[in-house]
Amino acid sequence: MIIWPKDLIEDVARRRSVIILGAGVSKNSVNRAGERPKDWEEFLRSACDETPNVKTEVIKLLKSKDYLTACEVIKKDLGRDDFNTILKREFLTAQFEKAEIHEHIYNLDSRIIITPNFDKIFDGYANAISHGSTIIKQYYDTDIADCIRRPERLIIKIHGSIDSPDNLIFTRKDYAEARVKHSSFYHIINALSITHTFIFIGCGLNDPDIRLILENYSFRFIQNRKHFMVLPKESISPKLQEIIGETMSLKIIPYESSNHHSKLTDSMKELKLLVEEKRDELANNRNW
Repeated sequence: MIIWPKDLIEDVARRRSVIILGAGVSKNSVNRAGERPKDWEEFLRSACDETPNVKTEVIKLLKSKDYLTACEVIKKDLGRDDFNTILKREFLTAQFEKAEIHEHIYNLDSRIIITPNFDKIFDGYANAISHGSTIIKQYYDTDIADCIRRPERLIIKIHGSIDSPDNLIFTRKDYAEARVKHSSFYHIINALSITHTFIFIGCGLNDPDIRLILENYSFRFIQNRKHFMVLPKESISPKLQEIIGETMSLKIIPYESSNHHSKLTDSMKELKLLVEEKRDELANNRNW
């Protein structure tokens, strides 16, 4: 089980946190065929099977972890229509069900959730359980700042949603274009990184947007409180943890990933109980 830092518990209890959900959370879901959602690399490896003309080139890019360029090559080879068909097949029509971990995350009652995931697994569950009162916004929506200031629950899809595949941020060109066209959105996320504690769950360190936001925060504000990232302990060495702590202002929370990351689900349940206890204490003392 994860030993949750007291600062993290208090920030969640006071709703001063933003929870960022990555593909690792969606991986807990299963559909009726027993399939799990593909992560970034798995999707690209699957898609390149349908692009024999560029398969060798794509595999080389994947070996070097250059996922953005690999996706660009696949998209150009397939063309818009076929590429969007593959995206919808993988992230929409597969009909993945919510998992137990989604319930525990929702029950933390964090007002703002950010996710780079294209799928609608958590969004759909949150909207159903909240009777449609959860607001879901994309990076290109112009009223995100207004939504952040209001009291309703908010989910921000920083790379878009499978509902609108033409607006997904998935390739090298997409990332570069979004930073220019939607620079105000990134100002909002940067502002949240200063005023809230980010808690990354199921995220990796390969996402260019996440790296940029954390590096900007780390080097602009030298005297800062670190954000938190939950990672399988075997995925990162102690030395790399030290480097990430210095360059990205991240405190790594490791866990044992055996048995389909079941300890992470159990730990999220425990975190929910600890947060509820802290909220009761804050309410009793009126120390809001």
